[in-house]
Amino acid sequence: MTSWATAAATAAEYAEQTEADGAVARPVVDQLIADGAMKLWVPARYGGGETHLQVGLDAMAAVGRGCGSSGWAVMIANTTGLLASRLNSDAGELLFGEPASICGGFAPPTGVATIGTTTARVTGQWPWGSGSSHATTMGGGVRYVNDAGEPVELGGRSRTGFAFFHAGVELLDTWNVAGMEGTASTDYRVDDVAIPLDHIVPLDRRLLEVDGPLYRFSVFGALALGVSMVMVGMGERALDELATLAEKVPQGSGRGLGERATAQVDIARADAALRAARALVGDVVGTAWEEVITDGQVSDKSRVALRLAANHAAESSVSAVDRCYRTAGGAAVYKRSPLQRVFRDVHVAAQHAMVSERIFEPIGRYRFGLETDLRPL
Repeated sequence: MTSWATAAATAAEYAEQTEADGAVARPVVDQLIADGAMKLWVPARYGGGETHLQVGLDAMAAVGRGCGSSGWAVMIANTTGLLASRLNSDAGELLFGEPASICGGFAPPTGVATIGTTTARVTGQWPWGSGSSHATTMGGGVRYVNDAGEPVELGGRSRTGFAFFHAGVELLDTWNVAGMEGTASTDYRVDDVAIPLDHIVPLDRRLLEVDGPLYRFSVFGALALGVSMVMVGMGERALDELATLAEKVPQGSGRGLGERATAQVDIARADAALRAARALVGDVVGTAWEEVITDGQVSDKSRVALRLAANHAAESSVSAVDRCYRTAGGAAVYKRSPLQRVFRDVHVAAQHAMVSERIFEPIGRYRFGLETDLRPL
């Protein structure tokens, strides 16, 4: 498996262009496709890697170290790619079969699918369309209704799902933000677009067309881990950038930054926080993977541990970046400084619902031994 060094270097080379354009630079996208980074979690039958969960997380962190927006693109493509395991073979081949196939989308059911005999007509608008600038397919969460607008079940299984759109998607140019500008996470919509019923999939992982250890994990759990590992990559980039300022002489000081005891303490603490975050994620992912191999599913204990590790990694990354940013002093405030971009990017990434502070609440309830609804995890 590649070390992702080339992809990370390409992402770093074009990071300024990615931010300025509001979209991942095309040479970066092409490199990620060539390396297979965009389809690591797509089933092998559709040309994907169908890798270990940790392989995808490592790729997200590595590319995120080069450029946060590019790492985010890898994360979105792969977490959405997990849903290819719910598609039948014809739909999966159409939507994911090409080497350059990339999907993005927003899963909460803010759209409506009017269910017919063989097709559905979908209308809806979704936020957070990350990767929309280079995706070949976009998707969105939908509620199922009949012609009268009444809720119905699809296939007798559920009343909500995720619909894939191969065409007919309008991008709304709403992504005017403080950071992560290159993710192209604009709002998007479709208006009465007809799609085959087999282009709508359930989010229930018990309903798999392609089975395997990877697809026994919660999509939302994988998403949370992916968000956090992109942030870990950003934190590691902040460490890299602070280290380059070792010879910078702060105003009023006769010594270089690297010779100051406070700076030495700060970079060491930031390094430790990020290493600990990586270690915890690796530990709980490894344990959960072994459970899936042995028992066919992730235990409740491990589901909680996975989300705890994700939130811990996200918080540790923000803390590490903030520490590096403060320690760098005035040099970090200029737009020419990659550290300034990392600072903005990590704080925008930290706003993602999958790593929000409220996630700690059910985790804490569970740890206290209280009855806990684990469905949000």
